[in-house]
Amino acid sequence: MVVKKKEVTVTVPVVKAPKWLQGFVDFVREQGVVGLAVGLVLGVAAKSVVDSLVTNIFNPLIGLVGGGGSLDSKYVCLKEVGDACQNKLGYGSVLGDLLSFVIVAAVVYFVVKGLKLDKLDKKKES
Repeated sequence: MVVKKKEVTVTVPVVKAPKWLQGFVDFVREQGVVGLAVGLVLGVAAKSVVDSLVTNIFNPLIGLVGGGGSLDSKYVCLKEVGDACQNKLGYGSVLGDLLSFVIVAAVVYFVVKGLKLDKLDKKKES
């Protein structure tokens, strides 16, 4: 049995934007704003994964090497009242956030280099 397939062509009408909005539409088309938005959403999703990795894996390991406990619990006591610390300078959280930033920056760098995306932005020399 032979089945013939029919090709169907669908024509989508091009809607012309009003004059006052045409500049914005041209900007979105020419500047790649949609690609930028997609990259931003993916970057935010990747950041949450990296934050979880740093918080749940790296911070406890670094804290273990640094004397026990999580990195987030590391602080310098600025003012003691009796046996309790009243003012803390929590350097562990800052180090954890810095580690997250370095990991995200390294991933972005290697993705851009690996996919050779840096060459797409260079303008053609005449």
